Amino acid sequence: MALVGVGSSGALNNVTSAASAPLKVGRVEAAAHGTKCFTVAVAVVQNGVIVAASLDDYQFLSTDVAKGVPNSDKDFGQNYKEPNMVLASKKANAKYYSEHMKEEAKSTVSYDKNMAAIEKFATGKTIKSLEATVTKKTKEQVVDAVSGATLVDTQGYLKAILDAAKAAK
Repeated sequence: MALVGVGSSGALNNVTSAASAPLKVGRVEAAAHGTKCFTVAVAVVQNGVIVAASLDDYQFLSTDVAKGVPNSDKDFGQNYKEPNMVLASKKANAKYYSEHMKEEAKSTVSYDKNMAAIEKFATGKTIKSLEATVTKKTKEQVVDAVSGATLVDTQGYLKAILDAAKAAK
C-alpha cells in the first residue's frame, strides 16, 4: 500500500514498496437485511485483498427518534410519503437503533459494533476467501465465524462487501 507523508521540506513524498498496487474502490447498494431497508457497502481493494470495508443501512424511521439523511428537513424531505418519517442512516442513529434491536430481538451488541465487527472480518481477506465464506457456510456458521457480530444477517452484509469488492475499479 502506498504511504504519503510530508517531508521536512513540506513537499509530499510518495513512499511505495515494489509490491504495491493501486487501490481500487467499489460501492454497491444491497438488500443485506430484509426488505425494509437498504445497505450501502464500500470496499477498498488492493491486489485482490480487501484493505478496508464500510457498511451502513438506511431505513425510514420516525422523526421523533431519528435524524434523517441530509436535506430531510428541506426539499428532499418533501417527497417523503409520511411527514413524520425520514430516511435515516442506522449508523448515525446507532443509539436509537441499538435500543430497538435490544427490545425487539434481545440483541446484546450495538448496531455500530456489529457493523464494525463485520467490516473488520472482511478487511484483510482476499475476494476469493470472502466469497468462500459467504457461499460455502450457512448463515449460522457465518455469524459464528465473525467474532463480535451477532446479527442474523451477517452473511448478507459480507455478501454486500464482497459485491463491492468485485465492483472495485
